[in-house]
Amino acid sequence: MGRGDIELNSNKHYDHDAGDAELPDTAHQISSDSWFQVAFVLTTGINSAYVLGYPGTVMVPLGWIGGVIGLILATVASLYANSLIAKLHEYGGTRRIRYRDLAGAIYGKKAYSLTWGMQYVNLFMINTGYIILAGSALKATYVLFRDDGMLKLPYCIAIGGVVCAMFAICIPHLSALGVWLGFSTVFSLVYIIIAFVLSLKDGLHSPARDYSIPGSGASKVFSTIGACANLVFAYNTGMLPEIQATIKQPVVKNMMKALYFQFTLGVLPLYLIAFIGYWAYGSSTAVYLLNSVNGPVWVKALANITAFLQSVIALHIFASPMYEFLDTKYGIKGSALNIRNLSFRIVVRGGYLAFNTFVSAFLPFLGDFMSLTGAMSTFPLTFILANHMYLMAKKEKLTFLQKSWHWLNICFFGMLSFAATVSALRLIAVDSKTYHVFADL
Repeated sequence: MGRGDIELNSNKHYDHDAGDAELPDTAHQISSDSWFQVAFVLTTGINSAYVLGYPGTVMVPLGWIGGVIGLILATVASLYANSLIAKLHEYGGTRRIRYRDLAGAIYGKKAYSLTWGMQYVNLFMINTGYIILAGSALKATYVLFRDDGMLKLPYCIAIGGVVCAMFAICIPHLSALGVWLGFSTVFSLVYIIIAFVLSLKDGLHSPARDYSIPGSGASKVFSTIGACANLVFAYNTGMLPEIQATIKQPVVKNMMKALYFQFTLGVLPLYLIAFIGYWAYGSSTAVYLLNSVNGPVWVKALANITAFLQSVIALHIFASPMYEFLDTKYGIKGSALNIRNLSFRIVVRGGYLAFNTFVSAFLPFLGDFMSLTGAMSTFPLTFILANHMYLMAKKEKLTFLQKSWHWLNICFFGMLSFAATVSALRLIAVDSKTYHVFADL
């Protein structure tokens, strides 16, 4: 598990246990975590409270055939794309601990800036979704006991943002999550088990459900394309090099172990919730599954509270690249409890999450943000860029067929990314007309 102190690695330092791999500047810990801890970081991401949205945002617009096939294909494609990135981690004899570092080493300075911009947008929107999730879970808990409309969703989102900021101030870097990953796993199991059991009970006692894909004409097409973006969003972090940076040597071998764990045992809870939720409620499944289930108030409250707490922990994972960038830039090193370091985290991380919280409350459309994130950044970062970087880095060693395969992936996911972006923007525009800003959904 990670230590509480932050360490600064010299740019000219070499990790002798790793052979010739050079360690770049960073104010955060690297090469300190086992593959198993990293596997739990990855699994925490895909089994976060976002899974409670997949029955409504993936299965409903795709139906049984499209949803099942889509989830399986997205699993295989995501494992393949992530393995390409993992294998490039020590490109050029240096640990590429940031996605932008890897892109910059392969393409140059312009690609460094472009990749950092895409990744920032990706992680910002993921964090926006987590804060919306945290707020939705809080509101769902409140409604169970007092459905008087006094505590509205924007207020709940604000409370969630404050809690996320407090957690970010207390946990200095990704490796320091340590025992919190265990808590995250327990929280995930609680809401997943409760959602599964209550959905199963409802499904067994409900009349025949309607599984037809809702909408007609153009709206159905756009919803289907948006759901494809949600598929890739479900499995991919957009920050694999940053997570791989924390793993012990040998970094590629250990990262592959973590990825195999993530895409085998790690995806089972996601499948479980996506399928059981859709089976139980059909095309009427809510975007947040716990709003559809029926059961004892205290059980539903427990599920919502654990979903809230897990969202707080998971958000910290996806905000960590921004924290690492700021801490390294301003030389925040040494003890995490140092007055200067603590003050810096309070002001900078607190300000960053305050803006994130404002956006979350302003446009609290969870499914739309999932679609837009998958379209604009997850597709390019995970599929398009991964295939092209691997092609550029290994071009002398690849056969004509292998090169053709990577170009096919680049073109296919490029077209899909463009179509999904148009679809997601349309969904947000439609919802913005249907609901006012700061909507109480």
